[in-house]
Amino acid sequence: MVQLLKSLALAASFATASYAFGTSAGNSAVIDLIPDNFDKIALGGKPALVEFFAPWCGHCKTLAPVYEELAQNFAFAKDQVVIAKVDADSEKSLGKRFGVQGFPTIKFFDGKSDKPEDYNGGRDLESLTEFITKKTGVKAKKAKAAPSEVEMLTDSSFKSTIGGDKDVLVAFTAPWCGHCKTLAPVWEKAAADFVNEPNVVIAKVDAEAENAKATAKDQGVSSYPTIKFFPKGSKEPVEYNGGRTEQDIVSFMNEKAGTHRTPGGGLDATAGTIEALDSIVSKFTGGSSIAEVAAEATKAAQGLKEGAQYKYAEYYVRVFDKLSKSEGYAAKELARLDGIIKKGGLAPAKLDEFTSKTNILRRFIAEKLGKSELKAWVHD
Repeated sequence: MVQLLKSLALAASFATASYAFGTSAGNSAVIDLIPDNFDKIALGGKPALVEFFAPWCGHCKTLAPVYEELAQNFAFAKDQVVIAKVDADSEKSLGKRFGVQGFPTIKFFDGKSDKPEDYNGGRDLESLTEFITKKTGVKAKKAKAAPSEVEMLTDSSFKSTIGGDKDVLVAFTAPWCGHCKTLAPVWEKAAADFVNEPNVVIAKVDAEAENAKATAKDQGVSSYPTIKFFPKGSKEPVEYNGGRTEQDIVSFMNEKAGTHRTPGGGLDATAGTIEALDSIVSKFTGGSSIAEVAAEATKAAQGLKEGAQYKYAEYYVRVFDKLSKSEGYAAKELARLDGIIKKGGLAPAKLDEFTSKTNILRRFIAEKLGKSELKAWVHD
C-alpha cells in the first residue's frame, strides 16, 4: 500500500516537472506559464502571444475556448510561435511585472525584447489569427474537426425527443448571434463529454431555420442563446441560467441526470460508488470483522437488484469476498487497474467500468492506512 502511494506521488512529481518546463495542461494546446518558465518560453527567442487571465473572470471564461482553438490551429508551428497563458491571479508577480491591470490582458512578445506589445484587437478567432499571421508570417492550419455529437433538432425530431426516456439539454441559437458562436465549441465539448451516456442528449435548435422556427416560437425563445433542460418523461423545461463553460454545463447535467462526467468525458471520483455500501465499507475500515460487514453488504446489494447500480453493488460484494481470502487484495487490484488505465487504448465503456471499480477500491483502502504509516510515507 505504501509503495502504491509512493508510485502515485512520483507520477505527480513528474507532472509538476512537466508543468514547470512549459507543457500544456491535459489535452490543451495552450502552454501554462509560471515565474520559473516564463523567461525561457515567452522570451526564449520565438514570438509568443500570452494571455494574462484570472479563473474567476467571466470574460476570460468566454475567451478560453476561442484561445484554445487558436492554439490548436498553430500547434503545428510550435517552433515558430508560442500560444500561452498566465494565471495572473495566482502568479501576481508576473502580472505586476508586465503592468497587467485587468483581465483578460493579451500581450505579444516578439522573441527579441522583454517589452511586449499590447493586443487590442477583437477576441474572436479570426482577429487573433490575423494578428499572429501578420506578426509572424505563420498561417494557421485549422485542425480537422471531430464529428459533432450535438444533436440538431427540428420541429419533428424535437417532438419525438423531448418527453422520452432521455434527459435533454437544448441550446436555441441563431446563425448571426455572436454569443452563440462563442458557445458553439463549448457545446461541442459538452456533447462529446456525454457521448457514452445513452440517456443524455446535448442538442441544438437553429431558431431561424425553416424546419425549426415553430419549435423556437412554441418555447417562447426571444433571445439567443437560450438554454433549456427537459427532464426525461417531461415536456416542461427548466431554464438554464448557469455559466457557459464546459465545467458549468457538465456539472449541471450531472446534477440533473445523475451522471458523473468530467470535462473531457471521463468519470469523477464518485462514479460507481454507492453511499449505502460506502457506509458498510467504513465499518470495515473502522474495525468491524469482514464476516459481519460482508453479510451486510450482500443484503444491501440484493436490495438494489432492480436498479442500475446493481452491477457495482455486486462489485462491492466481490471485493469483500476477495479481502476475506487476501488482506492486500484491494490495494493490489487498484494498482493493476490503474496500470491498465494509464496504458490507454481501452474502449470507452471498459474505461468507464475500470474507473468506477478503482473508485470503489479506493473506498476500501483509504482508511486502512494508519497515521504512523502515512507519516512514514510523507517523510520517507
